[in-house]
Amino acid sequence: MTYCVGMVLDKGLVLMSDTRTNSGVDNISVFRKMFSWQVPGERMIAVMTAGNLATTQAVVSKLEERTKEPDERETTLLNGPTMFTVATEIGKLLRQTIREVQEDNNTTSRFTASIILAGQIAGMEPRLFMIYPEGNFIEASSDTPFFQIGETKYGRPILIRGYERDMSIENAVKLLMVSFDSTLKANLSVGLPLDLMVIGKDEFAATHERRITQDDEYFRTISSNWGDALKSAFESLPDYSLDSK
Repeated sequence: MTYCVGMVLDKGLVLMSDTRTNSGVDNISVFRKMFSWQVPGERMIAVMTAGNLATTQAVVSKLEERTKEPDERETTLLNGPTMFTVATEIGKLLRQTIREVQEDNNTTSRFTASIILAGQIAGMEPRLFMIYPEGNFIEASSDTPFFQIGETKYGRPILIRGYERDMSIENAVKLLMVSFDSTLKANLSVGLPLDLMVIGKDEFAATHERRITQDDEYFRTISSNWGDALKSAFESLPDYSLDSK
């Protein structure tokens, strides 16, 4: 399983993903699920993947190959005229790859995948998309300012309660860490290390990147203090009386 979150802020985009993959309790590995491409001063594009590992790796490899094909100007991450165009092409590629894998394995299941696409092209606003296995996609808006893929249910309540579009990048990172900590505590199929990327508005670069490991002091502090804060909040609630009706 996987947990990835992409978030739109007034100040840019914040992305975080875990790195755990497993095929049973005795076969757990670490694989990167966040990938990025850049044209300095012109565009910054990142994707996060969830689903069948062979499928997502094939899609990322094909995207990487397309960045090396200068003649395919309308179908590459580095030459698509808009983020909408990039999302459309990634959707087509995802759908095509899933179909090919299913045909090769003579099945219609197991090989699905989904992608979060984030980035900004010069002259346009930062944009965030959720791309589904069928190749269609939706864009983040004021009503849906963040996307999750993978094991979403444990970390979602944290995001819903804490997110504000005008919050600082630092607070957004802290919010994501609490969301991931809650997910890690509840589901063993999501695990450290975590990958963090900040794409500052109009920077066209990863303005901050970090891999968060088991020994990361800040993450351990967040995890410990959040647990203590929850216990304190619970204990401050009014007591229930067994005599009440």
